[in-house]
Amino acid sequence: MRSSVVDENPIGIPIGEVVRRSGVPASTLRYYEERGLITSVGRRGLARVFAPAVLSQLALIAICRNVGFSLDEITQMLSRDVANLDRSMLAAKADELDAMVRRMTVMRDQLRHAAVCPAPSHLECPTFQRMLREAGSDA
Repeated sequence: MRSSVVDENPIGIPIGEVVRRSGVPASTLRYYEERGLITSVGRRGLARVFAPAVLSQLALIAICRNVGFSLDEITQMLSRDVANLDRSMLAAKADELDAMVRRMTVMRDQLRHAAVCPAPSHLECPTFQRMLREAGSDA
């Protein structure tokens, strides 16, 4: 009698099951494999089969994407050793995020001010004028 539990397959987890468990579309899995981010361990018929560790790798890739790493950066980090990520790359990304948070905080505060500014026109508000000058210097 054949077991219905996919994980018991000695070859690995079929791509459809990886899709179901990870939420990552099959097309993305194939693309990640082409990029060298993940590796299939074989095939069952025409379907790719992956080692169970692929689920952890996909979770790590998702975390990296969410914090702003490019696929090239993720590939560079994962090509060495998944267990020992490049700490300097992680620290640099954390610094980038800190700078982004500071910029976003300033923008949020400026928008909040503009929303409640008592000036008859935003163009008459010194704070709004400063915001326009700063935006113009960034352009």
